[in-house]
Amino acid sequence: QVQLVESGGGLVQAGGSLRLSCAASGRTFSVYTMGWFRQAPGKEREFVAAISWSGGSTYYADSVKGRFTISRDNAKNTVYLQMNSLKPEDTAVYYCNTQPPTVTSWGQGTQVTVSS
Repeated sequence: QVQLVESGGGLVQAGGSLRLSCAASGRTFSVYTMGWFRQAPGKEREFVAAISWSGGSTYYADSVKGRFTISRDNAKNTVYLQMNSLKPEDTAVYYCNTQPPTVTSWGQGTQVTVSS
């Protein structure tokens, strides 16, 4: 059974940092490009960042470029998102999936709340 479990969210002041983790199981995720996505209240889920299977290529939404860094550890089947210089508009539930998303049952996500 394919499972994605996100963790590491929390409440942080603007300008602060958080590191999210996504533990994947049930499939050989090391061959996939993996991505982070987020959904703010009342908004559609949006792409945040992605990383190729080898980690050699990364992609970012313009809104997070220069502040967020995606990485992965294929030995641990885990993807990370280091978020620095957080802004109130980064407040959302953060999810991981392949990029493009192929796991139909998304994880529960992890809540990130940035106070001003």
